[in-house]
Amino acid sequence: MRIRTYYRGPDAVVTSELFVWHTEPAKTFVIRELKNVVIARGGGIRNQAYATPIAVAISPTLDGPVLVVAVFVGIAAMSGVAIAVFGRRSWWELHATYRNAAVLLYASKDERVFNQVGRALRRAMEDADPHARWNGAAA
Repeated sequence: MRIRTYYRGPDAVVTSELFVWHTEPAKTFVIRELKNVVIARGGGIRNQAYATPIAVAISPTLDGPVLVVAVFVGIAAMSGVAIAVFGRRSWWELHATYRNAAVLLYASKDERVFNQVGRALRRAMEDADPHARWNGAAA
């Protein structure tokens, strides 16, 4: 049988037999052994959770209520900037079960490329086994 290529890019290759993520070292998965593929969102807004504990720790050492309010306003502003900056740095991930272990198949910050890789993987899995378990959304 001829090996079919579904996606070939600088960061990943999806064929009818293998999924290869070009990391260091490269991660290679046999398509027929992938189960329960899901899409997840990583990174981003989670970074904002550190602002509130810092504010609570600093507030008892301040003298006046005006200073306390100024610190809280400053931390709120920094949190807004962090959300704006780090929120854009979130990435997309493909997770699966491979040989009875949970694995990260692929991750990308480029949503367009991520969707191309996800669609290619889905096609490869469906062609290899029409009953393959794909839990990903529309990718």
